[in-house]
Amino acid sequence: MQLSHARRNSLITGITTLVVASAATAALAIPQGGGVAEAAAPAAGVTGVTGVTGAAGVSVDGQPVADQAAQADAEAAAAAQAEAAAQAAQAQADAEAAAAAQAQAAQEQADAAAKAQAEAKAKADAKAAASRSQQRSALNAKPSYSGSPREIAAQIVPAGQLQCFSNIVSHESSWNPRAVNASSGAYGLVQALPGSKMASAGADWRTNPATQIKWGLDYMNSRYGSPCAAWSFWQSHHWY
Repeated sequence: MQLSHARRNSLITGITTLVVASAATAALAIPQGGGVAEAAAPAAGVTGVTGVTGAAGVSVDGQPVADQAAQADAEAAAAAQAEAAAQAAQAQADAEAAAAAQAQAAQEQADAAAKAQAEAKAKADAKAAASRSQQRSALNAKPSYSGSPREIAAQIVPAGQLQCFSNIVSHESSWNPRAVNASSGAYGLVQALPGSKMASAGADWRTNPATQIKWGLDYMNSRYGSPCAAWSFWQSHHWY
């Protein structure tokens, strides 16, 4: 029996619908364990937003957690080493600065001591020079003698030698500072020959009795040992 074209199409559509419905029913009846496992598997290896890693030990950046920990430890150790080096360098710099300050202080102290010593020496030298100058002035200063030639002689000649000295002068010049020997040219109280010898005792030897007495006393001491020894010689020779 022949079916019409419309009837045939309707039959095909119905059969197709029935097949699809049967397939859907069969799919719902199959156990879903495999799908659940597949869905759960990704969840087990993915880190959540809270940062907790999954069972596989992999972080969100894909690097193993153990490697990250080792890198963190190495970075911390490097940072600690760098800090220790910086502290050591600072300590060395502080020590060098302290040593430099100590050396500078020692140098300043040494300079101050040397300066004080030099100043003290300069003062001592100046004082010594002043003392020497005073001594020279005292030696060069002419004492002030007064009185007659006999009285001046008593001020210059030692007391134990004065009489012998007076005896010689009395015989030689009668105590005249300007006495001149007409034959020899001897001059003064002690009749120095020539009279200019007495210049060693003073430039005023021609007129100053003290200068003539000082020269005569020195002459008697140097040639005879004393005025009394010179007087003994004079008594024997009538000259000295």
